[in-house]
Amino acid sequence: MCLYTLAKACGTITKNDGGSLCQFIAFMWKSVPNTRIKGIKDARIVNRYDAEGITKENFEKATPTVFSEPPVDDVYYSLPEIEADEKMFATEFLPGQFDQRADSAAQCIQMLCQGERPTVKYAKLYILKGDISDEDFTKIKHYLINAVEARECGFEQYETLDVKYDIPKDVAVLDGFIGLSEDELAEFIKKYALAMDLGDIKFCQEYFKKEQRDPTLTEIRMIDTYWSDHNIRNNNRQCED
Repeated sequence: MCLYTLAKACGTITKNDGGSLCQFIAFMWKSVPNTRIKGIKDARIVNRYDAEGITKENFEKATPTVFSEPPVDDVYYSLPEIEADEKMFATEFLPGQFDQRADSAAQCIQMLCQGERPTVKYAKLYILKGDISDEDFTKIKHYLINAVEARECGFEQYETLDVKYDIPKDVAVLDGFIGLSEDELAEFIKKYALAMDLGDIKFCQEYFKKEQRDPTLTEIRMIDTYWSDHNIRNNNRQCED
């Protein structure tokens, strides 16, 4: 069985969620004055869930208990229509990144229905209302999408959530990495959209110099991901303190 829709056997839900608007409003009004986005009149956050490996009956059972809270959520079975003065974009986690919301939903459905655990995919949609230029829209997306863990995605229905990825036979080696100059390392960070700063990448370079080899792209990506996670945790701790 594949993905369900309302007309056949419901499989896609979107729901309003204002919680994430806090970070967005902070960006709108607390940013540097000359870069502030002034044309936004309103914003909506919509959570999208796609489920596979679940019957219509169990999906309907999970709708008011797992996917939504009826007293506070509006539930739709297709994408909400947008008005002429609205812009919309969607984000999802990169393949391989852990999606806590999707995983929690799948576990809850399994406990609720006492059956096999379904596959659940999650995406977040931002709907912005107002006089927003294309340039400002790009700035907003750049601010809200953390390229280390997420990406922009489309709005189309999925034929299946069982995505197959090609396994590379050869892992790309970053030839010449240990010999890059400081300026070249700065360009390297930009090229691969790394979360590390110049000091971090120089530290990595020194390590691989001692190893007397160039790293693979996979190694750099893994180091960058874990380093980003480490910094996020430290920043959160500092905010709590």
